[in-house]
Amino acid sequence: TLARLKILRDAIIEPAIADAHGRIVKTMGDGLLIEFPSSVDAVRCAIAIQSGMATRSSDTEADRRVELRIGIHVGDVVVDDTDLLGDGVNIAARLEGIAPAGGVSISEDVWRQVDGKVPTTFSDMGEVVLKNISRPVRVYRADNLG
Repeated sequence: TLARLKILRDAIIEPAIADAHGRIVKTMGDGLLIEFPSSVDAVRCAIAIQSGMATRSSDTEADRRVELRIGIHVGDVVVDDTDLLGDGVNIAARLEGIAPAGGVSISEDVWRQVDGKVPTTFSDMGEVVLKNISRPVRVYRADNLG
């Protein structure tokens, strides 16, 4: 699976990040922390990655597919050498955790910035209590990604 993930990262993920002007901050096992200059760039990248992954795996048996989950939030972060820290990062990580396989979950703050500016629609999932986050976060999920 790690070998397949490396192939997909080289073929789909990293080109989409570069096209959206993103920067890989760090790699965490099979996950990535990426920062973007705007929420629109981040969501466009996520859509490109998930669409590319769906296309690439369309002829692969369901139990052999590599499916990613993506969470996106916009917020203040603290730069610590080569890392980003703070609630902004923590919320994005929690949103990733609740995204469906092959899906994208975004916070309301992101949704307000991207609604009508990206090639997908979003479903309002309501307010969600996220682990170690003091207040509930309204979550939206991207529709029709693959």
